[in-house]
Amino acid sequence: MDQITVYEKPTCTTCRNLFVLLKEEGIDFEKVDYHVLGLQAEEVRDILAKTGLSARDVLRKREPVYKELDLGGRDLSEDELVDLMVEHPALMERPIVIKGDRGVLARPIEKVRELF
Repeated sequence: MDQITVYEKPTCTTCRNLFVLLKEEGIDFEKVDYHVLGLQAEEVRDILAKTGLSARDVLRKREPVYKELDLGGRDLSEDELVDLMVEHPALMERPIVIKGDRGVLARPIEKVRELF
């Protein structure tokens, strides 16, 4: 069976709720606190490819850095947005769950069931 990886922030309520759901379902998973560990651009691109989402799709618009960088008013390329997520991990939405070559942005958390 494919390893399940959850890209998360431990203080995120949605992440904590997802963990409860996964444990109730008896599903083992690995947590990656990308806010602490960071991600390389290749990792972000891989996550996006597996979820089928664009960098703009996973931007956290309520983060202060989103407003500070005026990301809503700028026309940035996919590569530029990925580079900003690497520099500012808080810009990437969470939790993102990867299983094998597929993934979902687990918002709402029940979306994780698409992987099972």
